[in-house]
Amino acid sequence: MRIDVISIFPDAIEAFASISLIGKAQESGVLDITTHDPREMTSDVHRTVDDSPFGGGAGMVLKPEPIFDLVEQRSLGRPLIYLGPSGRPLTQAVANELAELGGFSLLCGRFEGIDERIREHLIDDEISIGDYVLAGGEVAAAVVIEAVGRLVPGVLGNRDSVGDESFSNGLLEYPHYTRPAAYRGWAVPEVLRSGDHGRVARWRLAQSLRRTLDVRPDLIEDRGGLSEADRTVLAEFGLD
Repeated sequence: MRIDVISIFPDAIEAFASISLIGKAQESGVLDITTHDPREMTSDVHRTVDDSPFGGGAGMVLKPEPIFDLVEQRSLGRPLIYLGPSGRPLTQAVANELAELGGFSLLCGRFEGIDERIREHLIDDEISIGDYVLAGGEVAAAVVIEAVGRLVPGVLGNRDSVGDESFSNGLLEYPHYTRPAAYRGWAVPEVLRSGDHGRVARWRLAQSLRRTLDVRPDLIEDRGGLSEADRTVLAEFGLD
């Protein structure tokens, strides 16, 4: 998968994309994160990519010319996604959707945002990573790259990890434990050491349900509430 990122701070994207799983995936050729700096499309001595907004107001706005020229002169992957507050929220479902594509491009905003003509005539989609304000879209781009990239076959060492984690089934993930079995008087739950894989699976489901009920009841509502089977497994482990 190739992901093109349009940013006036390409070094920030490249630094992130060079480490951990994403970096290894690039080294192996599974992922290709390519950056494009709009300043390369400018001709003035200051390499100007922003200007003050018509009508007045604080801040600066990314100009249309460098963005249009860049998109039209380079073979960027489509869809072209703008990272901005008006976009649809980034969820696991959206990450799964993007992971099914052969590639896509991300546009990182800066300052007060982008000239509206870019949104109207170039942008195919808009995604927001949350209801808060960032100085620019580079951090958001890193979030999208991580969330989507790890879903691409060959990026994770254990493919089963993708299907057994928070949000994959509409629930938060169950607790995890590792060695030692006892630490400072805190023991790993007996069920996880029992060797009974069926009971372990039921315990994990019960824990996921209880954690989601306590922390994110909205996710339970989105699933249509608790089923009779859900109530049964919660009761089995005293979590009802």
